[in-house]
Amino acid sequence: MVTTSALRRWAVLPVFLVAVALVAVTGSLAASGSGAEYLALERPAWAPPQWLFGPVWTALYVLIAVAGWLAWTARGWSSALTAYAVQLVLNTAWTPLFFAAGQYGLAFAEICLLWIAIVATMALMWPIKRPAALLMAPYLVWVTYAGALNLAVWQLN
Repeated sequence: MVTTSALRRWAVLPVFLVAVALVAVTGSLAASGSGAEYLALERPAWAPPQWLFGPVWTALYVLIAVAGWLAWTARGWSSALTAYAVQLVLNTAWTPLFFAAGQYGLAFAEICLLWIAIVATMALMWPIKRPAALLMAPYLVWVTYAGALNLAVWQLN
């Protein structure tokens, strides 16, 4: 038998998926039309092919949504979810800075703040729900790589 509280927990998962999807859509809209510009930039030899960004971010956004949901199911709204919300806002801000505005230096400063916010989110999730914190780890790795790529693009251009 499924309890009301179990149903309520599952009912909140789509809220996290939609919130993260809004971040993804915002990023996609900000980056639309910038493919040729990105390809024209001087990039390091270790830059990934452009087609890789979509699949990687799609997988990461699913992990991010599930991580937030797991943290919420463990404790409801908490400092971990406040940090989670902050990192979502910072994630949303990076793409327009880098792709739409071409502000590579400002985007690098912003992605450094995003990195700190992800680490803080993971640290706050850890005592609440370890799997939630661990689901954020691939995101942290990718943002670390993206930050290094951002810095390289800024320096080369």
